[in-house]
Amino acid sequence: MNALNALSGRSAAETPGIAPIGEELIASFRARRQEIAALGQLPADIVAELRRLGVYRALVSTRYGGLEVSPATFLKLIERLSEADGSIGWVASFGVSSMYLASLPRGTLAKVYADGPDVIFAGALFPPQAAAKVEGGLKVSGRWKFGSGSTGADIIGVGVKVEGEKGGLPRMAVMPASSVAIERNWDVIGLQGTGSHDLVVDEVVVPEEWTFIRGGAPTLDTPLYRYPSMAFAAQVLAIVGVGVARAALDEITQMAGGRASITGAPVLADRAYVQTEIAKAEAKLRSARAFFYEATEDVWATLCAGDPASLKQTGLLRLASSHVARIGCEVAQTAFMLSGTTGIYNDHPLAAYVHDAMVVAQHAFLSEGTFASAGRVLLGLDNPPGFP
Repeated sequence: MNALNALSGRSAAETPGIAPIGEELIASFRARRQEIAALGQLPADIVAELRRLGVYRALVSTRYGGLEVSPATFLKLIERLSEADGSIGWVASFGVSSMYLASLPRGTLAKVYADGPDVIFAGALFPPQAAAKVEGGLKVSGRWKFGSGSTGADIIGVGVKVEGEKGGLPRMAVMPASSVAIERNWDVIGLQGTGSHDLVVDEVVVPEEWTFIRGGAPTLDTPLYRYPSMAFAAQVLAIVGVGVARAALDEITQMAGGRASITGAPVLADRAYVQTEIAKAEAKLRSARAFFYEATEDVWATLCAGDPASLKQTGLLRLASSHVARIGCEVAQTAFMLSGTTGIYNDHPLAAYVHDAMVVAQHAFLSEGTFASAGRVLLGLDNPPGFP
């Protein structure tokens, strides 16, 4: 089995450099779901486990000791982790941030990875805050929302605006995690354990060589770093919803053959409407997932052949991401609805799955507007700003 398929489904096959994720590990993560949600972030030992698995070295250049795996390989890794817990998958998805760091000067990258490739980079982009040029770099102050995974990060980036700088893409300033205060205000209905708190920085001077344009041209030139970075950012989030939906479908399928209803009605598996809904949900999820990976593989093959991804190809990546996120949400909702009153309790897995899938689909990268933008691209109209 090649590296591209090694993490597909429930295969125990191993991608070189990435530890296999077996059922025992998935079960151990699931057993801690309520602990993670109550804590509001991933416990330190789970973050350490993600490092061990290879999440943070997966997309790091081989020149710095990383694995530089294909996009599909990384996406399947995140999908698998998300089957265990949506928050774990979401935080792990920010292993994609090494793609952003590839826009730093090579000298800075050498410093980032001086002690090895397993560096956790997290941060928050919006709203970009004004940064003044001073001796030594940029003086950065402000507050940023949605700092997912920052509680376990080694370095943190925040969005800044520099006076006189033109261009539509924001700049990020990278600093040690110790320079950033985390205001713990993440109080939400789903993905509760992602630690997506506000980040606060007070007059930290960041050398300009530790800043980069997010989505800008990388200083590394291999097929991986030519992959459309903003589309990839949407993909790693969308695939979390696929893993969560898969777990929800597996949960309701297992429940369906269980005990009979307290009302005396047949077990769920013997009810025609349940059979129909399970079949439709399975088809929807598998179809959306297939489109998602088809678009991924198409772009990857183009890049490996030495050609750039076309606007249409990149637009399809965004379309497939928004589509699969919504299908994941719909499938999780179907599983929840079929559970009846069983799934309404806070400690039931389906309650967590449906809320996690809903929050994934709410992300701005996966919003309703991306469908209109993708349609414009498919119709050959002007490319909307910031898309794809």
